[in-house]
Amino acid sequence: MFRGAVRGDLPQILKIYAHARAVMKASGNPTQWGDNFPPQELLEEDIDSNRLFLYVVNGQIEAVFAFILGADPTYAAIEDGQWLDDTLPYGTVHRLASAGKHKGVASAVLDWSMEHCQSLRADTHADNKIMQHLLEKNGFTRCGVIHVADGSPRFAYQKLAPTQPLEA
Repeated sequence: MFRGAVRGDLPQILKIYAHARAVMKASGNPTQWGDNFPPQELLEEDIDSNRLFLYVVNGQIEAVFAFILGADPTYAAIEDGQWLDDTLPYGTVHRLASAGKHKGVASAVLDWSMEHCQSLRADTHADNKIMQHLLEKNGFTRCGVIHVADGSPRFAYQKLAPTQPLEA
C-alpha cells in the first residue's frame, strides 16, 4: 500500500534513511548522501508539500521516497546525451530509500510512480551502482548527466509509459 507520509512517521523515516546511508557507504557510495542527507527540514517540507510517500507492507514502512509531478529545475540542462522525450510532462522520484527487509521494494515504488505519469525521471550518483542497476532493471534508460544544486554530477534516467495502440 502506498500513502502520503505524515509528520508522525518521521522517526521511522529517519531510521530508514540512516539505514540507506549505511548501505550506500558499505557498497562504495559514501558521498552521495554523506552522514545526514536528506535533512529532517527537507523531509518536513516534503511532507507539508504532499510529495513524500511511503510504501507500507503489513503495517510496516518498507520504503520512503519523494514523488514530484512537474518540471524539475535540476533537469533543465542535460549533458552527454538527451532525454528520451523532453516534451511530455513528467514525474520525478527522489530520495528513494528502503528499510532493507524485503526484495522488490524499489521496483514497486517505481511501478507505482510510473502509474501516475507518462514520463518518469530519476538521477543517481556515479558510485551508486545499486540504484543504477535498479533503474536499468526497471526499464529506465540512462540519458546523460545532470547537475544537482551543489553542482555535483548525477546520471540522469528516464522511462516513458508504454504507448497504447489505437483502437480501430
